[in-house]
Amino acid sequence: MEFYVNNEKLDIVLEDEKTVGDVLKSFESECEKNNATTIHIVLDGKNIGADDFDSIFSEPLTDTTKLELTIVTKNEILSSFQNQKTECEALSKELQELPVKLQSGKDSEATQLISKLADFIEKFCHTATLSALFADIYEKITIDGKTINDFFQDFSQILNDFEQAIASKDTVLMGDLAEYEISPRLLSIAQTIKEL
Repeated sequence: MEFYVNNEKLDIVLEDEKTVGDVLKSFESECEKNNATTIHIVLDGKNIGADDFDSIFSEPLTDTTKLELTIVTKNEILSSFQNQKTECEALSKELQELPVKLQSGKDSEATQLISKLADFIEKFCHTATLSALFADIYEKITIDGKTINDFFQDFSQILNDFEQAIASKDTVLMGDLAEYEISPRLLSIAQTIKEL
């Protein structure tokens, strides 16, 4: 059997494990001891989704079985959040300048900034989603006194308005939303990360 974790081949010695499920159970119990969890499974080149999980569990191990796991640790998630804090604070500051950029015809700088904002939100949401695998981290995430879901429900509406302002080239609304709605919320996210 070939066994990979985060693209690195590991030499493992099977004890009583006879099935893929046995290996996964043993591995997951080791992960728990090390504040880690499995987030992706590939068996013999095939991505295994939640629906396929039961069917592979009883599959017998053979010499040709190839199991590839992607894991994430609690420390990696906390570290990822900390890296995002600085980016978040800088972005909040830059968004304060968006109205000036728009009024002075610096459209390419404004476009770059909007792209950075979209990338940041995607990264933050991805990390927050992974943090849900560790309840003690996820439960600490309250932004402006709201759960992360409630915060993003409100924030999503503002981001939708911002997107529509971009589409209709309403630079006044874009500037106002960036300066008075989005920028303060990014600072709130940064403050929450700081407290994790």
